[in-house]
Amino acid sequence: MKKELKTEEERIAYNCRKATLLIEKQQEIELTVREKMELQFHLTGCYICRVYEQQSILINRMIRQLFNTQKDEANLNHEFKEKLKQKIAAKLDNN
Repeated sequence: MKKELKTEEERIAYNCRKATLLIEKQQEIELTVREKMELQFHLTGCYICRVYEQQSILINRMIRQLFNTQKDEANLNHEFKEKLKQKIAAKLDNN
């Protein structure tokens, strides 16, 4: 059962909750046309959500850069990989 939003504050808060969800969702997958319209409509009138969107994009970009950098630094050499494979195979054979 849906809760009926009675006051203007409840409607605004609900819209901000939905907007933040859509802001995060759009950074991972494409929004539907309806979701894009709802988000754009909300953002035109809500300064706080516009700031949230900018901050969220920046944080996600920084996190992606951080993990991409670490991935490159964590490459294992071929010899280590082969030894590890042999140890795993030996353990599996013992079980």
